[in-house]
Amino acid sequence: MANKKRALLVVDVQNDFCPGGTLAVNEGDEVVEPLNKLIDEFLKSGEPVYESRDWHPAATKHFAKYGGIWPVHCVQNTKGAEFHPKLRKDSRIKVVSKGMGDTDCYSAFDETDLAEQLKRQEITEVWVGGLATDYCVKNTVLDALKNGFEVKAVENAMRAVDLKSGDGERAIEEMREAGAKVLRSDK
Repeated sequence: MANKKRALLVVDVQNDFCPGGTLAVNEGDEVVEPLNKLIDEFLKSGEPVYESRDWHPAATKHFAKYGGIWPVHCVQNTKGAEFHPKLRKDSRIKVVSKGMGDTDCYSAFDETDLAEQLKRQEITEVWVGGLATDYCVKNTVLDALKNGFEVKAVENAMRAVDLKSGDGERAIEEMREAGAKVLRSDK
């Protein structure tokens, strides 16, 4: 397809998922530099960039405190919910908020209108990176495929939680088997 229209999806690069956060991903801040390069590239060529964020209420069944499995993280309007301070800021970047109720909402497509926004712009291909490989990135990639988009998962721009050793590698393999192309933006 010669007229591929792309969008970049930057998944959950928030303070609580970076070192020092309440649900820190090991080396989570290392995704910022490769993502900033991609953000610059997409914006320079006039292609849309979306940033998803966990945007939880203070009390939600997503948190262990209320019956879920996760520590409190990314509570609306807190420092932990803010995007990493070095992640590129630009008024053209659209923010998609998820997890605003009791549903886990790992994917940027969960309970959002992201698919509709992309389809309105006639996007056919999405590039995905962010945190964490084995949860929100993987689920975003799988949902993008289910919504009919071609997907490029940017391996050097994601990091895994790895609750169980190897979860990140298994997630990458699952994305690949589902039809995503896994690539590196630095090659």
